[in-house]
Amino acid sequence: MSFTAKINDAIKQAMLAKEKERLAALRDIKSKLLLEATSGAGADVSDEAAMKICLKLHKQRMETFELYIAQGRQDLADEELFQAKVIEEYLPKMLTEDEIRSEVIKAISETGASNPQEMGKVMGVLTSRLAGKADGKIIAAIVKEQLSK
Repeated sequence: MSFTAKINDAIKQAMLAKEKERLAALRDIKSKLLLEATSGAGADVSDEAAMKICLKLHKQRMETFELYIAQGRQDLADEELFQAKVIEEYLPKMLTEDEIRSEVIKAISETGASNPQEMGKVMGVLTSRLAGKADGKIIAAIVKEQLSK
């Protein structure tokens, strides 16, 4: 079952269960997938592209959640957090910091990087390898830490 089909099925289930908040999050995912499908040459969105879209939506929700918390708007923050959790259900399992660290060490040995100026080489390898499995900020911080040793 493709990712788009899973989302469509989840929308039907949310409609039958009358879960308005969940339905809103799922419809947002579907609208972004449709937008991607109509903007490209192909009529179908690959599962990899769909994961990237969901990651971006999740990140946006979490940033908005933090913004609302900072502004003291708990009601809006709760709504954003709920939608982020719904989106999270469709994301692949994220790597732990230890798993990221082992990937970073492996990439450093592969590229032969030895100082912080060669961070770009390592990041180039890791961004493609860990796409959708880890946050880029965390990867960059660990790479910087490992190359500074």
